[in-house]
Amino acid sequence: MSEMDRLKRIMDRLRGPDGCPWDREQTYETLATFLLEETYETLEAMTSGVPSAHREELGDLLFQIVFQARIAKERGEFDLEDVMREIGDKIVRRHPHVFGDGALSTSEQVLAQWERIKNQERRNRTGGSMFDGVPDQLPALLKALRISSKAARVGFDWPDLHGVMEKLDEEAAELRRALRARRHASIKEEIGDLLFTIANVARRAGVDPELALQDANRKFIERFRYVESRLAEEGLQVAPEVRNRMETLWEESKKKLRRISPARKPPSAGTSGNAPRRVRRVPRS
Repeated sequence: MSEMDRLKRIMDRLRGPDGCPWDREQTYETLATFLLEETYETLEAMTSGVPSAHREELGDLLFQIVFQARIAKERGEFDLEDVMREIGDKIVRRHPHVFGDGALSTSEQVLAQWERIKNQERRNRTGGSMFDGVPDQLPALLKALRISSKAARVGFDWPDLHGVMEKLDEEAAELRRALRARRHASIKEEIGDLLFTIANVARRAGVDPELALQDANRKFIERFRYVESRLAEEGLQVAPEVRNRMETLWEESKKKLRRISPARKPPSAGTSGNAPRRVRRVPRS
């Protein structure tokens, strides 16, 4: 028996008449939060540099997929075999250069082909936009990356990084004008435009802006915790009246703390597990 078959049997037992009361009560709606949590925990484990943690979280995430597929089977919608068959067929269909007669030599060619095939599939089904597959609930920065990546694959992009950097300067200038005018609606719009452009800068530079911002958040917290700790040693607490001391300790923290914590080694591969992270500059979806 394969481990996948064993996992399916475990789920069948949990959802069966003599199974677990809690597991039997679950629905798509109640599992939604768990799926989101397990996804974020998997992302956390990916960057931890601890293979055992990564393995465990992938298992938890896989269990959520098996769980939902079991509920779907009970409802007569589909089962896990259907899920695996459909993704297998889709991957083969979208890689004619591997499973067919085509031949591509660069990641850029692969991504452009991927988008063309997806667009054709979409036209065959609904005739909709290429952005129909971008989830509304994606984090905004990641969504900006996904949108701009899709546009770039069909040729709607700046010719080089210099062009998008000029656009960044233009958006920053427009934000400064809106701030001087104190027009809230304009400020909000220009901040949005600036963030969208930054996502494009990151894409052209081969950086995932969501991960970059997570690193920046982590770095700020690490440095500020240092400030809090040093103030506590001096019998002080963070407060506006000790602003000057906080600034001094902040500069001290920048010298003492490493840019990236050694406990957070960057993963060595992209989403496929066999490609360098730089290939992920244009994510597939």
